[in-house]
Amino acid sequence: MSIHILYVEDDSKSRRVMQLLLINRMKLPHVTILEDSQDFLERVLSIDPPPEVIFLDIHVTPLDGFEMLRLLRASKGFDQSKIVALTASVMSEEVVKLREAGFDGCLSKPIDSDIFPQLLERIMQGEQVWAIIQ
Repeated sequence: MSIHILYVEDDSKSRRVMQLLLINRMKLPHVTILEDSQDFLERVLSIDPPPEVIFLDIHVTPLDGFEMLRLLRASKGFDQSKIVALTASVMSEEVVKLREAGFDGCLSKPIDSDIFPQLLERIMQGEQVWAIIQ
C-alpha cells in the first residue's frame, strides 16, 4: 500500500503511536505528522504529493479539526482526500457534529493498533469508517 497520509495531532504520545503504526509497522513511505495547526493550509499545500488520507485531531490549536476540515474542503486538490476525525471525546452529540461537518469518518483515541490497518484499508476503499468506542 503506497498512500500519502497527513496526521495533525498536538499530543506527543498520540503522534508517537501513529508514527510507529504507519511508518514502522505498516511501512508507509509517505507520512507527514504536524504537531499543531499553525499556518495549516500553507503547510498542507506544500506537501507533495498531496495526502490521500488526512487524520485530524479535533482538539488542536490554533485551528480545531472542524476549521481545518473547512479549509481543506474549500481548497482545490483535496476533493478526493479522505478526511477522518480523531478524538478522545466521542459523545453522541459530537459524532453528529462530525458527520454534519462532512468528515469521512471518525476514529476514537486511543487508536487500537490491532485493527487500525484494516480500518485504513476500508477508508482507502472509500468506506466511511466510524470506529467509535465509548
